[in-house]
Amino acid sequence: MNNHSANRKVLISGASIAGPALAYWLDRYGFDVTVVERASAVRGGGYAIDIRGAAREVVDRMGLLPQLREAHVDTRKLSFVDADGALIGSVAPEAVTGGAAGLDLEVRRGDLASALYAPLRDRVEFLFGDSIATLDDRADGVDITFDSGAHRAFDLVIGTDGLHSNTRGLVFGPEDAFHRYLGHVFAGFTLANDLGLAHEGTIWNTPGRAAVLYAHEPADRVHGFLVLKREDAPVDAFRDPQAQRELVAAAFPERSWHIPRLVDALREADDLFFDVVSQIHMPTWSRGRVALAGDAAHATSFLSGQGSSVSLVGAYLLAGELAGHTDHAAAFAAYERKARPFVERNQALAGSGGTSLIPGTQDMLDTRNAALRNPTHPAGAGGRAAYSGVILPDYDHAG
Repeated sequence: MNNHSANRKVLISGASIAGPALAYWLDRYGFDVTVVERASAVRGGGYAIDIRGAAREVVDRMGLLPQLREAHVDTRKLSFVDADGALIGSVAPEAVTGGAAGLDLEVRRGDLASALYAPLRDRVEFLFGDSIATLDDRADGVDITFDSGAHRAFDLVIGTDGLHSNTRGLVFGPEDAFHRYLGHVFAGFTLANDLGLAHEGTIWNTPGRAAVLYAHEPADRVHGFLVLKREDAPVDAFRDPQAQRELVAAAFPERSWHIPRLVDALREADDLFFDVVSQIHMPTWSRGRVALAGDAAHATSFLSGQGSSVSLVGAYLLAGELAGHTDHAAAFAAYERKARPFVERNQALAGSGGTSLIPGTQDMLDTRNAALRNPTHPAGAGGRAAYSGVILPDYDHAG
């Protein structure tokens, strides 16, 4: 442990994936860490996310690999159907993701969050049900006022509070300057698993639209997704759940396959998650004593399949550089220098992912379907290169 890091007080805003991962490493390196999270607890459940390449090495170094292997949901096939619901073809998930069979981990987001939180519960201060209200970045520290009214001072603040980061807004300004809309809107929700689905996903497509049924394992609920191509982001619907339901439902009038079932579930779901498919692109991830990590700094979008993996890698790099530098500005610069090329390669995957899962034109759909019917080339080489496209330093700061 470096002596200069022992008493450095760090506030992390956000307790999803990047925040607890960063807290783990900073605590291990001797920092005094506080995590503030708007939710009342670490959120469980959720759809499955992938941990691949360099991110798998990070969780291995954290000692979490056996636990996450136990939580692995083991999706065995992805099936694609046409507009009438007729099967086009089925493939192993790796044929779409470009991952490595037997090595990649697929776990529920909540299982990963819980695994990250467990070793921190008695070591790191968590402030649940609160958020940063004001932030005053001074030469010698950062003064924070929380929504609860509490006032605290920290040496550094790291925003890991997601795509719509409150920390980023307070320090860097409105999201519009950094938000890159990728031309799609999606709604996610759960519905009754009346079809007996397990360890599989089925994807229905027409040009620019996708409907998905996805089952992690035998269970009474299954995840549904409706995704549509849309030229302009539906800003007016962001704060109106009923408008969200109507917007998405209107785009899926078909009576074929399980579209009516999905639309009915969309209208009734109490766990609806609606957003645009988008990324965050920033010229720098730090300003003064404040830095960003995870989706707050560089959201890759779900089309890349790499959001959580990139967050895990970025947290590892940021903590290691902070522990290895006496000057926070030098640490932030080194973190960005090491992480940015990896981030950008993985953000670029959203283009290829979108083409495969949501072909935008009939020609693109026909090409994709022909490849499914006659698979002759291995998929995803670009993805495999991006997943491992960073050298993880062997930081030796822990005591």
